[in-house]
Amino acid sequence: MNSTILEVFRGGPADPVQLPLFGSPLPAIAITFLYLLLVLKVGPDFMECRKPYNVRTAMLIYNLCQVFMNAALFIKGTEYLFVRKAYNFRCMHMLPLDHPEKNADRMFTYFFFLNKVVDLVDTVFFVLRKSNKQITVLHVYHHGLMTLGVPIVYYFYGPGGQYNTMGYLNSFVHVVMYSYYFVAAGYPQVKKTFWWKQYITKLQILQFAILFAQAFLTMWLNPGCTFPRPLQFMQIAVSASMMVMFGNFYYQTYLKAKSKKQ
Repeated sequence: MNSTILEVFRGGPADPVQLPLFGSPLPAIAITFLYLLLVLKVGPDFMECRKPYNVRTAMLIYNLCQVFMNAALFIKGTEYLFVRKAYNFRCMHMLPLDHPEKNADRMFTYFFFLNKVVDLVDTVFFVLRKSNKQITVLHVYHHGLMTLGVPIVYYFYGPGGQYNTMGYLNSFVHVVMYSYYFVAAGYPQVKKTFWWKQYITKLQILQFAILFAQAFLTMWLNPGCTFPRPLQFMQIAVSASMMVMFGNFYYQTYLKAKSKKQ
């Protein structure tokens, strides 16, 4: 079985440039496995007989760093996609290796992946604070999928293409989300009345609705587009699953809870 798994990776990567933790999906698989082990088993077991740790200062620093990291990705993405216009939005196929924008494409994908690895730390804070109710299926699924998906696509298909839209939108959503987390951690007295919270979930749903529409409309209106069909179908499937899960979260957290109070 091990030889069969390794055989999948023997064809060589689609992009010859080897970047740290990004030469194959194996480091990301290991990181994701350790993340799941830590937040679902080792961490909760460790904290079972301990009081929650005060990690407020660490959370403030982490959230602020995340705001700046995602803002930088969003700003560079805006320059790359709308100022330098590396892509035709009707068909965002993978750029050839000799394209003058290929290295920028590669770096945008790589730093987005590194940011997804850093994203995993917020679950560690949940564990240390014993906020186990926040470690939901949606939370873990979202984090694990993003960490695994980027290097797998990079290895088999190369960087960028239509998936740049995902990185671009996700970075903007995370600027808003981590800004809220920063305020909530710094000023817990206003957390219950801070109006941003439910709109972050709406923004998440909108993000995946756009990605779903992008893949569907590209295949329907431009069937000759050379962006790989398996990636189009994967974008549709992942976007649909995220819309359902975030939609259910929004319903349970805001609509259902509001109806019970009335």
